[in-house]
Amino acid sequence: MKIIRVFSCRTNATPDDIDVRIAASPTFFDEADEVHISVAFTWDLRWAEWAEKQWRYVAPVKVGGPAFNEAGGDFIPGMYMRKGYVITSRGCPNSCWFCQVPKREGSQLRELPVKDGWILTDDNILACSEKHIEKVFDMLKRQPHRARFVGGLEAKLLTANMAIRLRELNPERLFFAYDTADDLEPLIQAGEYLFNAGFKRGSHDLRCYVLIGYKGDTFEKAERRLRQAWDAGFFPMAMLYRDKRGEYLQEWKQFQREWANPVITACKIKQ
Repeated sequence: MKIIRVFSCRTNATPDDIDVRIAASPTFFDEADEVHISVAFTWDLRWAEWAEKQWRYVAPVKVGGPAFNEAGGDFIPGMYMRKGYVITSRGCPNSCWFCQVPKREGSQLRELPVKDGWILTDDNILACSEKHIEKVFDMLKRQPHRARFVGGLEAKLLTANMAIRLRELNPERLFFAYDTADDLEPLIQAGEYLFNAGFKRGSHDLRCYVLIGYKGDTFEKAERRLRQAWDAGFFPMAMLYRDKRGEYLQEWKQFQREWANPVITACKIKQ
């Protein structure tokens, strides 16, 4: 079956095969059995309505994606994410106020069949069962590229033994998160586990998403958190909070740019 997949914008994870379209209307030459419109962000829902009307004349259209808060099914490599990306579990047992995962997937974590890939985007891989984690690590070991844990690792769940197992994988990137005040102490402890396992302090291999720009936040508070992440041994990456409509204050966008660019960030943290 030929399926054309239409996305509102291109990201690092967007597939790049010949049946992918980016924010495009159909052309005279487009033919398919089905058209799937994938919507990642709630602020693109209006665009999705427009796109469905454009593509319905080519083939039956299905509209879905994270923006609809619908639980995802089994992961199909290369279908909605570029080759190399993989999801082996969905959901998270936490209920963070800023996160859409519990609303979309529910609080019950679901382990999926493990497919090949090296860019792991699970919501909370460390919350999975030991048996599942073992399968995932075995899969990562046989990949042609070094593993990247871009979905984020929960510092509270990291143990000294898990840090050693991660080091044995020789990953290219490990991402943690500093979203709320109670994340700092576990982040510091996670850093110690990782350094003891052989990771290098200040290495770009260890990164930390730092949530900024939410109600009550200030530039001073946000910069303090970013620097605390660095002090804990993680290269900080500012993540700008958006509401359901995708709105944010413009001054926060400028601040986020400065703390999401590795070159600029490296200069700032050395000041």
